[in-house]
Amino acid sequence: MGHFVTSADIPVDGEKLTNPLVKLVQLVSGIVAIVGLIIGAIIWFTAPELTKGAYSYSYLFAFSFFLTLALGGCFWTLLHNVTNSGWGTSVRRIFENLGFVFPFMFILLIPFLFPSVQQYLWEWHTIFNTVTAEGTGVSRFDGHLFGYWGNFGNEELHKALFDKHEAILDTKSWYMNPVAWYVRTFFYFGSLGFVIYHMRKLSVRQDTDPNPGVKNLFTARAHASWGLPIFGVALTFWAIDFIKALDYKWFSTMWGVYFFAGCAMSSMAFIILTTIILRKLGHFKKVVTGEHFHLMGKLNFAFVVFWAYVTFSQFFLYWYANITEETTYYLLRNTEGWNVVSIILVLGHFGVPLLALIRQDVKKNMFFMSIITIYLLAIHMLDVYHMIIPERAPSLSIILHMDDIHLWFGQFSVWGLDILAFVTIGAAFLFFYIRNLRSVALYPHRDPRILESANVHN
Repeated sequence: MGHFVTSADIPVDGEKLTNPLVKLVQLVSGIVAIVGLIIGAIIWFTAPELTKGAYSYSYLFAFSFFLTLALGGCFWTLLHNVTNSGWGTSVRRIFENLGFVFPFMFILLIPFLFPSVQQYLWEWHTIFNTVTAEGTGVSRFDGHLFGYWGNFGNEELHKALFDKHEAILDTKSWYMNPVAWYVRTFFYFGSLGFVIYHMRKLSVRQDTDPNPGVKNLFTARAHASWGLPIFGVALTFWAIDFIKALDYKWFSTMWGVYFFAGCAMSSMAFIILTTIILRKLGHFKKVVTGEHFHLMGKLNFAFVVFWAYVTFSQFFLYWYANITEETTYYLLRNTEGWNVVSIILVLGHFGVPLLALIRQDVKKNMFFMSIITIYLLAIHMLDVYHMIIPERAPSLSIILHMDDIHLWFGQFSVWGLDILAFVTIGAAFLFFYIRNLRSVALYPHRDPRILESANVHN
């Protein structure tokens, strides 16, 4: 360490992100996002059905990737407070600002609320629409607030689904029905959005409180204790409702924790990369050292291993049980070129980062960590792509009544739509993230533990 940091080294008003280049990046990203959303709207309103369906999957992939980063920011904020972490005080505001992108993501979620988009993604929505259109007496929004309650809530629905040989969906209809889906979606963003808003508000209040003390810290710790269960429920069931439900017949009891592992790993990589960039811009010079990068690198390393453990456990249990409703996920992803992606994830998502992050000196080196974190974000993007896009071909072929499913594997390519959606959502995400960074001090300079964090050594 260069020297021992004292209170004299901490600016009285903290550090603000006022770099004009950052402001320009925010402006450009906002313009790109608006243009991209307009193009997307044109596609959904005017393009052929095939293109609409393909872009719906592209949009879900891009939205899910950037949502994992925001969810990870919520997790690290809550974990830091509930464990009363001292070392992370210097970088806690980055956790909070990343997590606070989550409420704004609801704006980008709006297209998924329309049946015209849902029909391409979730076949069970399409089945409900079909049952309604055939005049069976079943309304798309029939049933109780929290579901149809299977055979006991709606006999017309029960009969209509059985006539279509949809016994599995009939059994799940207490959960998988439009009313419950909308209620849960609003709950995810309303509840967790309130949690992260409140946690960040308590942290920012400390910056201007005339008598800061420890009151806000204790309040934040208490709120984080009930915020973590909300986070766990919102993350798990969002992943089930929006990604796992792409194949409503598929069963998995480990999907939530698998999705969480990717959120935690990718978000910590993004946080490290943000910290490096801000240091390059002249910030954090007194409060962030190689020790912080070492500690955050160890957390990144831990979740690289945890992701591998969960992923292998899920695959091994499926292989051992060999149940049709479970193995379909891997059968699809071991068909044609998807098998190559699966192998790349085994080596690239575990083997490479494991060896790269295992060394202490690498984790303390900002140049190497910037390369590693960019790599981790790229491999996580491939993982999310692997979760969602393989479902596009067979699902659209069923929904749009394509004659030859095999054509989808060999000849169907919509890279342009994938890139458009990724750039659009990414630009919007960056706009909100920079907005959060610029709106408050970059670190909680009046937190009683800031000196402890600035002088941390491990």
